[in-house]
Amino acid sequence: MTSAAEIPASQADAMVSIADLQVDAGIASDPLRTATGVYVTVHGHFYQPPRENPYLDTIERQPSAAPFHDWNERIHHECYRPNAFARVLNERGEVIGIVNNYEYLSFNIGPTLMSWLERYDVEVYQRILEADRNSCKRLNGHGNAIAQAYNHIILPLANERDKYTQIRWGKEDFRSRFNRDPEGMWLAETAVDYPSLEVLVDEGIQFIVLAPSQAERCRAIPSDHQPVTQWHEVGGSQIDPTRPYRCFLADGRYIDIFFYDGPISRDMGFNDVLSDAHNFAGRVGQAVRGDHRPAQLISVATDGETFGHHKGGTEKCLAYTFTQELPNRGWTVTNFAHYLSINPPTWEVVLKPVTAWSCSHGVNRWQDDCGCGGGGVWNQKWRRPLRDALDWLRDKLVKVYEEAGHQFFRDPWAARDEYIQVIRDRSPENVENFLGRHRSRKLTASEQIDALRLLEMQRHSLLMYTSCGWFFEEISRPEGVQILRYAARALELAGDVAGVQLEKCFVKRLALAPSNVDFFKNGAAVYRHLVISSQITFKQVAAHYAITSLFTSYARQQRVYCYDAQQLDYQIQRMGSLTLAVGQLRLVSEITWESAHLVFAVLHLGGWDFHCCIQPFAGRRAYSKLKDKVFDSLKQASAAHAILAMHQMFGAESFSLQSLFAEERHRIMGLLSQETLTRLDQLYTQVYRDNYGVLMAFHRDELPVPQELQVAAEIALSNRALTEIGALDSAMSDPQRVWSHLAELEAIATEANHMRCQLKIPEGKPTLEKLILRSLWQLLHDTNVPTLSADIEFIRRLIEVGNQLNLGLSLAQCQELYFNCLQPRIEPLFQQAMQVQLTSELHGESAVAHLTTNTDCNTIQLRHLLQLGEKLAVDVSFWLSQLP
Repeated sequence: MTSAAEIPASQADAMVSIADLQVDAGIASDPLRTATGVYVTVHGHFYQPPRENPYLDTIERQPSAAPFHDWNERIHHECYRPNAFARVLNERGEVIGIVNNYEYLSFNIGPTLMSWLERYDVEVYQRILEADRNSCKRLNGHGNAIAQAYNHIILPLANERDKYTQIRWGKEDFRSRFNRDPEGMWLAETAVDYPSLEVLVDEGIQFIVLAPSQAERCRAIPSDHQPVTQWHEVGGSQIDPTRPYRCFLADGRYIDIFFYDGPISRDMGFNDVLSDAHNFAGRVGQAVRGDHRPAQLISVATDGETFGHHKGGTEKCLAYTFTQELPNRGWTVTNFAHYLSINPPTWEVVLKPVTAWSCSHGVNRWQDDCGCGGGGVWNQKWRRPLRDALDWLRDKLVKVYEEAGHQFFRDPWAARDEYIQVIRDRSPENVENFLGRHRSRKLTASEQIDALRLLEMQRHSLLMYTSCGWFFEEISRPEGVQILRYAARALELAGDVAGVQLEKCFVKRLALAPSNVDFFKNGAAVYRHLVISSQITFKQVAAHYAITSLFTSYARQQRVYCYDAQQLDYQIQRMGSLTLAVGQLRLVSEITWESAHLVFAVLHLGGWDFHCCIQPFAGRRAYSKLKDKVFDSLKQASAAHAILAMHQMFGAESFSLQSLFAEERHRIMGLLSQETLTRLDQLYTQVYRDNYGVLMAFHRDELPVPQELQVAAEIALSNRALTEIGALDSAMSDPQRVWSHLAELEAIATEANHMRCQLKIPEGKPTLEKLILRSLWQLLHDTNVPTLSADIEFIRRLIEVGNQLNLGLSLAQCQELYFNCLQPRIEPLFQQAMQVQLTSELHGESAVAHLTTNTDCNTIQLRHLLQLGEKLAVDVSFWLSQLP
């Protein structure tokens, strides 16, 4: 063997050159490393406006989103989660693949939406982060995710300081989640002007995505070979979107821009191109240029909610398009950053002065009565006064922030820019570290509170510019009310810190904004009726705690929305129909660190009547005297005496059930109604039992059943079914009881079918889904071989009874669990069974008997396990067909 030292230098050089050529040839033929052929990028702009109550930091129930709690939850169910687990189906509708669409989509997800996702569904949140990591690996370090200006403000309408903060917050939020710096940024409504581009370049953003209508002219970038090139006017959306462009600023710096394909993007939103993957890929193919250019990019962009929410089920189309249709055509699925890295711009572009993708009048949709977003007889004359009022308030708050902020911070605006780190993590340690970095001197406890109030004031002054407030046709819509709620919170915080009273002047300006709704007349009335009524004080939080304490066993330390509630004392007494509780409570805001030490007394007179009083803690002696006085009054078993004593000790102000935050109020209303409903259930059950034979006769003879009897049957059977579902849930650790309750539930379902009852038990659906998922997880991850067949049968019967009860079970998570276990867990069992079969054929039955004894799961059990897959609509036909 010849060693490397024995090879002549010239021969060694030749061998290195050949190796280099081989490597170069590989790179040249790799479309992920060299721009060759057709590339496709589908961009989804995923965004929901912030919906949290500014005082509670949580989204309250939105009835219009029913049956879901709120619109975030509904759209998540229809879009965000399905795209994280997108199905690829066979012709029978069975799952043959589950695709994380975020691994192939170019996407931005608004920071406020990502914060909600992180709290609501951490599994989907992690799938999104994982998708970006995987796309980085696939595309040479360039991930699919791009950043977004923080809370979707229209950058051209923002002042310079707000532009910087919005972009810096967007960058930091992105970095904290994806563990990398963003290369690109999505601009709200793709609204852009040159001052905004300058800020983006200052902040290191390399590219943005715009609509073709936003370009004015373009040309090939002058070079040594072609020093002078001709400008092409493209103002009518005529720009070629298959290449990236470079946009130069006055000082010679630049940012790169991609223009999405307008016609295809519109078709995605408003036509049926997403009806199936072949159709979609064919529509993309119509945009491919046949001019023999080395590479071209077909890019489309639309609201991410198109995929599943606006157009139900289209996430499946995307999954098949990404994994089958596009690769089969030899096209490369990529993202903007990756394409830019292998094919930098050779053309430059000049933009129109101020533009956006959803307004043909520049950015007037967010400041004037331009007609965009309207329709019918309603106008948008309220837009300009609303914008002016908020600009006035912003400028007033700037003065408050600068004057008060210099008392606490070395650089108040640097502190605001970094406040996103606190918004992302409000733990006391992180907040203390933040204040330590930015304070101008050691701050007292009250000064720390004022410092945080100021920063929150600025956060809300940014949130009040969220673009959705102007997008639609009326100021009193939820979006307009929401931005006014942010304004109201900012006003309140300014008053708390600096003592300035700006609300009266602000409301006066809102009066110039005419409403299309006769009841409101103008923005001032909207503010009075819909905004002021939603403001919350410490006393209201304490009243909420006090009233709910009669129905909830609170721990000594309890989180109540965004408040830490410390129970310092609590005593409750009942006398007849009266219940009285007196307590001492310390509330601390997790956001501003404000606190209140309060005393409460709450009297439940029975039914819906509550009387609650709150006052500041005035010392132990005063508290003891108050408690003794109030409890002594209860000894007379007189509600009037108790209420009189409470007024004497607390004053005239009081709170009732109506004072509770809506969701807790509704929960308690349900509890208070339970006794009445139980009595009615018993009555209807008795009517049903007494008339069972009559009902059967009516049904047997095909006669119309009297409504009263049919209603009694449905209520009685619904109540029995709910009771059994609850009992089934409680008995999961006791196999004998479980089977008994399941059999009873099946009997109820059969009886309801015979009686032609439409049972109304939506509360049973999530419980049964949870039981099925939990049982399946245990079956697959903690398999008990001796009971395997019984466990499979139990899950099958749970699914069957859910279908018989018409619950509309969603087995999506069960499908995902089973499909993910198919290869690592079920495939080995299949191989074992096949080995037994092979041994039988080669060595006879005695060897089979020996092997079967040592096999974890025999063929019959494996068949049952695969048939369970069929029940879950997972394609297991290959395995089943191979079993002996």
